[in-house]
Amino acid sequence: MVDFRGGKRNSSILHRGIIQENKSMITEILRADYPSAINHAVDVLQHGGLVAFPTDTVYGLAALPFKGEYVEGLFSAKGRNNTRAIAILIGDFADLLKVVDHFDEASTRLAHRFWPGPLTLVVPKHSALPDALSPDETIGVRMPDHPVALALLRKIGPLAVTSANISGQDNANTAEEVNRQLNGRVHLILDGGPTSGGVPSTVVNCMSPSLTILREGPISLEAIEAALS
Repeated sequence: MVDFRGGKRNSSILHRGIIQENKSMITEILRADYPSAINHAVDVLQHGGLVAFPTDTVYGLAALPFKGEYVEGLFSAKGRNNTRAIAILIGDFADLLKVVDHFDEASTRLAHRFWPGPLTLVVPKHSALPDALSPDETIGVRMPDHPVALALLRKIGPLAVTSANISGQDNANTAEEVNRQLNGRVHLILDGGPTSGGVPSTVVNCMSPSLTILREGPISLEAIEAALS
């Protein structure tokens, strides 16, 4: 058993540094404003665990991004096809150097205009990131505009984050909704109250001079074009 500091005893097994889910796994729910909540979430993540937390759009589910085994846990928890890419969330512009190969002028202008905020930029992936994150040489990156998400990201660094729901089911806007879908599949849920957005981020492909929107979201094409004009 792994006994995380500051929380309940979790019945997951620590095997080669990776937390493996078993049938008696307990999902812990912890208020995000609890004094040790962020440090506890960091501890869980550093041991290969999965943590759900609120963002400016929906609740996200996170793992450390630099080990493929940890990333695969996200697919397992969601019942998701592992050929689909998972984005990276950052809490500081300096963290871009850890996750992208390069960031061109257009990407930089969009990031400085809309981050923190609901805009994901698809850019060249850093060689240190595992193939499990995406099937090609690109990666989606964004900086969320939510105090809990930013506190966690600035404490631990970049995280691989997907929506905290079973694949194909509704996005979760509260900790209770996350728990209904992912109880027994994730190690910790940080309860930061309901999310304000409810709509996933706009995704923009920045891999060519002609930018394209891959997924519509809160930030419109007109706003993106205006930021680049």
